[in-house]
Amino acid sequence: MTKPLALVLYERLMPGSQLVNRLQDLGYRTETLSDSKSLVDHAEKTKPMLVLADLEPASAQVSEALSRLKKHSATAHLPIIAFCADNSADLQNTAKAATLVVTDTAITNHLPQFLQQALQFD
Repeated sequence: MTKPLALVLYERLMPGSQLVNRLQDLGYRTETLSDSKSLVDHAEKTKPMLVLADLEPASAQVSEALSRLKKHSATAHLPIIAFCADNSADLQNTAKAATLVVTDTAITNHLPQFLQQALQFD
């Protein structure tokens, strides 16, 4: 049986690498990206089960990439979990295309619950 693929977009080493390790521990295959411009093309090509995206340090560019992902017919169905160091209202509003927006600490501590919640929404 093939493991589900999670596509992880991040620039900050912590928590990005921790998240990748946690996903692998939960039985996911992972692919990582550091350039939000290639997110839609990469997601269309690899067909992940979900996308996890770090909103920092370039929240505007990442949010734009997430919006393009949701507008593209081949990737519009993908659940997106966005994470950031500070769960401020500004960042939550910036990431409107995300299924969930959570803090770095919360996502590493409660990843199984967030995965279940994101996958149930879509």
